[in-house]
Amino acid sequence: MTRSDIIDAIAQVLAGPMQHRHMEAFSPTARLNQDLYLDSVLILQIFLNLELEHGLMVDDAVISRKDVVTITDLADLFLPEEETTAAELEPVAEPMPEFEGGVHGEDYYDIKVHCFVSCLCDGLKRRGIDHRPFYFGIWDAPFGISPRHELLYHDATVSHEPFRLWFERLYRAPVTPWYDHSRSKDENIATFLDLLEKRRETEGVMVMLDLFHLPERENKFNQNPFPHYLMPEMTEDPDVWFIRDPDYRWEGPIERAKVLNAIAQPSVAGGYHFDRAAFQPAADADVAAYLNECLIRDRNPLIDALRSILAAHVEGRDGLTLQDLTSGLRELPVLAIRKYAYEHGFAFIWRAAKLANSEFEHWCTEIEALHQELKNIHFAAMKLAQTGDRRLIEDVTRRLDRADHFETSIKTRLGAAFDAWSAGFQDTAAPRLKALG
Repeated sequence: MTRSDIIDAIAQVLAGPMQHRHMEAFSPTARLNQDLYLDSVLILQIFLNLELEHGLMVDDAVISRKDVVTITDLADLFLPEEETTAAELEPVAEPMPEFEGGVHGEDYYDIKVHCFVSCLCDGLKRRGIDHRPFYFGIWDAPFGISPRHELLYHDATVSHEPFRLWFERLYRAPVTPWYDHSRSKDENIATFLDLLEKRRETEGVMVMLDLFHLPERENKFNQNPFPHYLMPEMTEDPDVWFIRDPDYRWEGPIERAKVLNAIAQPSVAGGYHFDRAAFQPAADADVAAYLNECLIRDRNPLIDALRSILAAHVEGRDGLTLQDLTSGLRELPVLAIRKYAYEHGFAFIWRAAKLANSEFEHWCTEIEALHQELKNIHFAAMKLAQTGDRRLIEDVTRRLDRADHFETSIKTRLGAAFDAWSAGFQDTAAPRLKALG
């Protein structure tokens, strides 16, 4: 097939089985996320339907390509390499950049995978304080599973309180909740506005809003709802706020009314404030205590959850069918990307213990492989759900085993390096990250 044929096939898939609502923006140069509102799950569905409806298949590694921005880029994945003209573009996801000097160079590897943590780490970086240790809790950060056996990156059972307590211990400065769940939304917004009005230059006011209701803010997940923390600041124009969104590496002006509307949504509730002027560097003993608390060595909670969700759909529990597996794993991409936080763990320990850069690079490759395998699991599960072919269960299970092996190996090596570095540190009474268990 020619590039034009493949683009036509993509259009047929979107307009037909996927019934996509934004076809008026479709063109060879249309951007997948910004113009067509195609998130990572919908792009997987395109791959799946192109395979099932048009016989167009690509290797697993191609499905995880991060330089696919436009419809033409997507079509070129199905062409022989010599026929493609797609431009070399910057990655849109989180893999480790190459810095001169490797892990022992002057630059920190900057990975953003959790909005609450990223807001606080933004304050640390602006103070020139090493923020990497605070990401240790993210690789196995808590998530939820609904009564319908659906994976949830955010629900009522997920609390940021353990992270707040650990931050205060590590960096010896308060992070104060301002949102009062016993009060009305309007009352809490009034509190937020008062904090914003009185904010000093070194203060950050974090607020949870529903990012789905800020279409100006491009994101690759397009979840609805999409609870997300960011930090607004007032400007000279009373109708415009300056928004800092560290997790998506974005900052810029947005109309005040639109931000307030996103905050007012019933799907979100939460907020904190801090003064970065009070932040202090973390002591090695506290860092060691935190990493020891975060490193769940004997199991991999996300993989375990995926096995449980798969089993529930395969066995037909609670009236579920295989077709329901698509919604069951809808939010997996938001959780899978958190595995890049392992790079912060390796980077910190490798620098502190002066370990070889070549081995650090190897483990970063393994972390990338883990993330790719989670994406492959998602694709294989969607194929199982759409076809109903129970013979595909074995493929999903095999991929789960492979991801389990990747993550266990990563934890084993990180744990061994940590144990050697932290020998002799004395832990003291510490807040517990119970939610991670």
